Amino acid sequence: MQMRKIVHIDMDAFYASVEQRDDPRLRGKPVVVAWRGSRSVVCAASYEARQFGVRSAMPAVRAEHLCPSAVFLPPDFPRYRAVSRQVREIFQRHTDLIEPLSLDEAYLDVSENKTGLPTATQVARTIREQIRTELNLTASAGVGPNKFLAKIASDWKKPDGLFVILPDDINSFLSPLPVGRLPGVGKVTEGKLKNLEIQTVADLQRLDFATLERRFGRYGVRLYELARGIDESEVIPDRPTQSVSAEDTFEHDVPLAETEPMIRRLAEKTWTAARKELRIARTVVLKLKTSEFKILTRSHTPHVPPSSCEELTSIALSLRERISLGAQQRFRLVGVGLSNFHDPSDASGQPALFE
Repeated sequence: MQMRKIVHIDMDAFYASVEQRDDPRLRGKPVVVAWRGSRSVVCAASYEARQFGVRSAMPAVRAEHLCPSAVFLPPDFPRYRAVSRQVREIFQRHTDLIEPLSLDEAYLDVSENKTGLPTATQVARTIREQIRTELNLTASAGVGPNKFLAKIASDWKKPDGLFVILPDDINSFLSPLPVGRLPGVGKVTEGKLKNLEIQTVADLQRLDFATLERRFGRYGVRLYELARGIDESEVIPDRPTQSVSAEDTFEHDVPLAETEPMIRRLAEKTWTAARKELRIARTVVLKLKTSEFKILTRSHTPHVPPSSCEELTSIALSLRERISLGAQQRFRLVGVGLSNFHDPSDASGQPALFE
């Protein structure tokens, strides 16, 4: 089987960079794209702001504390979508196999490319140059034989970088990496691996298939493959988003009445993520996990899709009223999601969402 050539393109500090490009007064200044408010989270931070420790998804109040001199701007998603479409048009000159992950990043399968360039590296270099000269923005690119490696590579020389992982270099590249760099390894899995004295990918490679599957189930199979640089997933053009969600586990189990602050924060995260999509979500979902690990979900599809974070929050909070397990019941996790995505043209009566 022919080895794939995958490029992962990731726009650098995309929303903040668009703002700096379009307003020369912002260039060189720390820019934070976020709604103002005690419950707001950062959508994007310029590299000048990142030097102060400001990061995406951080509470905006904390970002303000870390960088008092930052210029805070409300997100302008219609403008970001328009620029994202221009980036997409550049991709399409090279391949039709494009899988967008959000407005600012995508996988491209360039095993065969339209321009006749001999290597994936040259395709990536050309795309970056076209983005720079035509859109006055920078992008980082990773090149590898599969999606997993290409995505890790694109992060390697950010911002404005290009990094290539050749098939012969996979093991020497992966071995020293901390296991936390593998997709899907969050703090919980990382903690479990640490208990097994596994901190690097090289450590993980020493665990056999059966042990990983026994301890981690289906994800153990994925861990076994990732540790060896194996990823058979294809680049799927225009994979439609099914749902967007955010969830969190409480430090201590809490009664339903005390979940409001967490629901508000998760609704903000979910709303911010959903605004990166070109399509509009119609259904709001509330997920709860009891202290006995029983999962409960409640959903509501309003006549008109939620048009603001406040509306999403209000619906999510109202869904709690459909939980009837008694005041003594404790919960260990809560999540807020949006699903049932449709094209904007299907969602009449919502001009504010896609002006």
